[in-house]
Amino acid sequence: QEQLVESGGGLVQPGGSLRLSCAASGSIASFNGMGWYRQVPGKERERVVSFTTGGATNYADSVKGRFTISRENAKNTVYLQMNSLKPEDTAIYYCNAYGGGGYYWGKGTLVTVSS
Repeated sequence: QEQLVESGGGLVQPGGSLRLSCAASGSIASFNGMGWYRQVPGKERERVVSFTTGGATNYADSVKGRFTISRENAKNTVYLQMNSLKPEDTAIYYCNAYGGGGYYWGKGTLVTVSS
């Protein structure tokens, strides 16, 4: 059973930056795809960005040009660099991965954008 652990959330002012990390218990190279999602209480979880192995990376329109996903296979970690943060980016951010018949979620990390 793969485990995903997010970190890096916190309180940031509008216009600021944060970098989220998602550490996997196993090799991220074994996954068919990974991504970041976010959810505001009372609303549906939405995709922020995702990629498939050997495929394209897809960003939600609301974060294009501001957020960047990257990965460090040697550390089995995926990152989400978030710049020019807005109050509407406030949410719990979840890491997702799938492959080998499994579909995995982390427990999330809270990002609050407020002055």
